[in-house]
Amino acid sequence: MSPQELPLIDYDNGPVGSLQHRIRSLDGQEIQQLLDYEREHNNRVEVMEILEKRSQELRDGATPSGGAQDDRRVEAEGTAGESPVKPSGSPEPRHGIGGLPGKPEADRPQKR
Repeated sequence: MSPQELPLIDYDNGPVGSLQHRIRSLDGQEIQQLLDYEREHNNRVEVMEILEKRSQELRDGATPSGGAQDDRRVEAEGTAGESPVKPSGSPEPRHGIGGLPGKPEADRPQKR
């Protein structure tokens, strides 16, 4: 089986930490496909444990949940794509940043 035939998009490159959530919508046959592929190609212990646990849950009566199986980020609609906050609008730090000391209050420009 090739990676393109797997029931999860970008299975080989997806983060292991998200796998448990990404497989929730898969049925027993799809989990078995991933198990077979994992045994043949990567054989990662943590991944095998996650897949075997989900397979057992399905055998015990769990049902696949709805939702997307991919790991892509969803962007909010209608955003400009950049922050409306500009550095010139930010107050000076009181305690410094990254090892640089902040200005004591007496040395700060006075607000008018």
